Amino acid sequence: MLDWERIKTVFKQEPRLIRLSNKGKVVFVGDTHGDLEATEKILDVYLKPSYYLVFLGDYIDRGPHSRENIELLLKTKLERPNQIFLLMGNHEGQPILPFYPADFWEDLSIEEQIKFGDIFKLFPFAAVTPNGVLALHGVPPDVTSLEEIERIELGSEQWQQITWGDFAEENGDFLGNFWGRPVYGRDYFERVMRQLKCTVLVRAHQVHIKSVIFASRCLTIITSKAYKPTRTIAIVDLERPVIKTVDEITLIQI
Repeated sequence: MLDWERIKTVFKQEPRLIRLSNKGKVVFVGDTHGDLEATEKILDVYLKPSYYLVFLGDYIDRGPHSRENIELLLKTKLERPNQIFLLMGNHEGQPILPFYPADFWEDLSIEEQIKFGDIFKLFPFAAVTPNGVLALHGVPPDVTSLEEIERIELGSEQWQQITWGDFAEENGDFLGNFWGRPVYGRDYFERVMRQLKCTVLVRAHQVHIKSVIFASRCLTIITSKAYKPTRTIAIVDLERPVIKTVDEITLIQI
């Protein structure tokens, strides 16, 4: 059984923007989507001293073990609140912006939907490293500083950018809204990353896109066999100088 109140207390104490230490390494994990085996492998190998784990959202739906996956992550968060971070993805935002199909949500009772929804609404939106890496689910929000992420409201345009936003590898800023997903181009990426004073973006969410785009400054990872035959994680050395391209990030298939 989950201790709902303790879990909520832990997330209430976290900011919307997680600022990581300059010591050790951080493991970024893409969508796991009910892939319990992926989560278990990552926790078994990397939940150790001097490592931080940042999951980039979408823990539920699509895969066969959504409930087991999110419950394991929440229990681990209770045990290691300062070592593992669970960012919000669009699938955790279903109570805010409904979508279908959403098999995890549809299998829950009304009471369970409320309990999980109350917790997911507290999840942080993004994480940033001291050497210039920004991590989130979709695309960076169009704000003028990292500090503004703390004030983004659930359901707002900036929230939808973070949780639902896609990229297209072409010139342009906002390119349109396709099937409910706002799409942005190279000009948007460069402008917003400049505003946020970040050098490299690590994201998830978008399955059908090249993993590395925008002059090797944007990395997309998926960590679930619900979508791809291989699962990818990204490891950043927090003690390195400024990370300028994805080439300075270690990619591992698990």
